[in-house]
Amino acid sequence: MKKQRAVRPYVICHMVTTVDGKIQLENLPGHSSVGEQYEKCHELFKGDAWIIGRTSMEGYSSSKIKSLGKPDPSIPKEDFVGDEKARSFAIVVDPSGKCRWDSNSISGDHVVEVLTEKVSTAYLKHLREKKVSYIFAGKAAINLATALKKLRQLLGIKRLLLEGGGIVNGSFLKAGLIDELSQLVIPIADGSTGTSTLFDVEEGYTRRRATRMRLKSVKTLPGGVLWLRYGLL
Repeated sequence: MKKQRAVRPYVICHMVTTVDGKIQLENLPGHSSVGEQYEKCHELFKGDAWIIGRTSMEGYSSSKIKSLGKPDPSIPKEDFVGDEKARSFAIVVDPSGKCRWDSNSISGDHVVEVLTEKVSTAYLKHLREKKVSYIFAGKAAINLATALKKLRQLLGIKRLLLEGGGIVNGSFLKAGLIDELSQLVIPIADGSTGTSTLFDVEEGYTRRRATRMRLKSVKTLPGGVLWLRYGLL
């Protein structure tokens, strides 16, 4: 494990959940104030980048651009860095290339797409025109270990905050690529079924063993919010 960490960023999964592990907080009372606490904790980590899934990132991407131009076979399916001077990054796991962009930054963080080789050259042309960086991490499915290795080597990312939806978080967990969990637990029970949880990995129980954790710290925040930090074993 130590050898693996040397060639990839240190990954901290940083999330807000209800006491029953739900992460869709928009309709819950007091979620805006919890958001402020979450961002303050985010800043304390001093990460080089944050990463989320495509569905979550669509809230940040363009709502104007609906269609792409014609494919350009002259564009190679190779990694592309749109801003060599960037030092902070907003990363999206977007296997098929569905996010559209008006610019190459979110609040000053340079946008990076993690793609598979099944994306069209028309999409790559769009990203190049907007100077959005992208890396390839698999032919038809994302290999997260490959993605992390490239993020370290190409962009110099050493500390990465994983703040995705349950599927992306669960995929990192399943791959054994999370080093630390930072969980803000709000004193609310959702009780719904079929809504996203902190880690949505697989249906039902499987032969894969559950991930063990070691409690590092507990801090009480305003409003009865608990900030739990765990190291993953």
